[in-house]
Amino acid sequence: MTEKTPPRHPRKWLAGLFLVLALPAMAGCETAPATGEQIFTGGLTQEREREMGRDMHEEAKEQFGGTYEDQELNAYVSSIGNLLARTSEMPDLDFTFTVIDSPDVNAFALPGGYVYVTRGLVALANNEAELASVIGHEIGHVTARHAAERQGSSVLAGAAQLGLAVLLGGEAAQAAAPVSAAMIQSYSREQEFEADTLGIRYLARAGYDTRASSAFLNSLLQNSRLQAEMAGRGGSADEFDIMQSHPRTAERVEQAAARAGVTTPQDPMLERDLYLSKIDGMLYGDSPDQGFIRGRRFSHPELRITFTVPEGFHLQNSSDKVVASGPNGAGIIFDGARQQRGGSMQDYLTREWASGVGLQQVETLEINGMQAATGVARANTNQGPRDLRLVAIRYDGNELYRFMFVTPPQSTNQLSRGLRETTYSFRRLSQSEANSLRPYRLRIHEVRSGESVADIAQRLPFENYREARFRVLNGLGPNDRLRAGEQVKIVVED
Repeated sequence: MTEKTPPRHPRKWLAGLFLVLALPAMAGCETAPATGEQIFTGGLTQEREREMGRDMHEEAKEQFGGTYEDQELNAYVSSIGNLLARTSEMPDLDFTFTVIDSPDVNAFALPGGYVYVTRGLVALANNEAELASVIGHEIGHVTARHAAERQGSSVLAGAAQLGLAVLLGGEAAQAAAPVSAAMIQSYSREQEFEADTLGIRYLARAGYDTRASSAFLNSLLQNSRLQAEMAGRGGSADEFDIMQSHPRTAERVEQAAARAGVTTPQDPMLERDLYLSKIDGMLYGDSPDQGFIRGRRFSHPELRITFTVPEGFHLQNSSDKVVASGPNGAGIIFDGARQQRGGSMQDYLTREWASGVGLQQVETLEINGMQAATGVARANTNQGPRDLRLVAIRYDGNELYRFMFVTPPQSTNQLSRGLRETTYSFRRLSQSEANSLRPYRLRIHEVRSGESVADIAQRLPFENYREARFRVLNGLGPNDRLRAGEQVKIVVED
């Protein structure tokens, strides 16, 4: 009788499994050019990174607002980026720098050297060195190969999940999946710190004033705080614009400068006058093809529509929707859609848009000569129960516009009149009304003798927060004063 093979010890079996899972890691390790450190890339080579960036380039531009159509400004930003890139550890990489046509303050990079800054960020910077500090930071993400490192983390997370599936069973592995996914959603704090260190290194090598990094970070923080305050969310500054994806502090930037081991060059470059001349006349805020926010009113000159939200609501525009945040967590979401199945507006509401929601009090309406339908529902959200009112309006044929009103149950009755007025404020613009709408633009103003911050801010075309906006736009502290002959940025309606 043949003797049976004794079972393996569980610990030895686990060690064998770990070795199998580690084999891809050992095969996928490469050296990051900027740091000289070994990183696990999951097999993502530099050549493949470039291909990925090239494949995603057009989609990224489209998703975030398209390219800002100012060839001179794009060429200027590219010249700054190329100067910094030549000082990096990957000077032969063919970097591509793009100004995105978005009022948001943001910057990001794709694998392979594709770097993007929004015109909102360009408008906020007060000199070339400040913009260079942002571009250098994004170049640092590329040269440290953080995208490849994140890809490696994804592969390792998948391998660890496979191990959990074997050891713990399917349900436990599924429970672990969101955790591993959350770990690779964005750059880690260490990667952000590394990009800061590299960005400051490139600033110094190019001859820029390295203190510009801290100065612009302060402007970012002040801008985020102002945006949060205007939206009625004063304690949520880190949720606005670039501060959400780049959680940085002045202390961390100073630590990064010390880690980079650089000092401010003699006679460092700021290039303020040149920079201001390049952004003079640049679009500010929404572009005509995105529609304009003017106080509580949204108007779109190309779509020829307009509506007004109630007092206490703050409008924010994006490429695919308009959102208004209101008191006590109330909100409005406005967007466009097309009816797919035909039929009445009530049919669209119940069979297409809100199919399966269980709408109540469904009824048809007429809004300024346009067919419409509305209904209500109660939804459970992460913030607790919310009352929903949906309104769909037929603008032309199958082309529709929609409002979703979201209110806490305790505030629904109080807000209902204002939201109803918003519904009936939606109307078509005449051609002459559409033609009269003008975008905002940045202009450079030379301070005259005796002019104060309050004097100049009063001329800005905003309903509120004029002085706060002016100070943030120009990097001025609450007690900073102006000097005669100084150049400052103002906003005008062109």
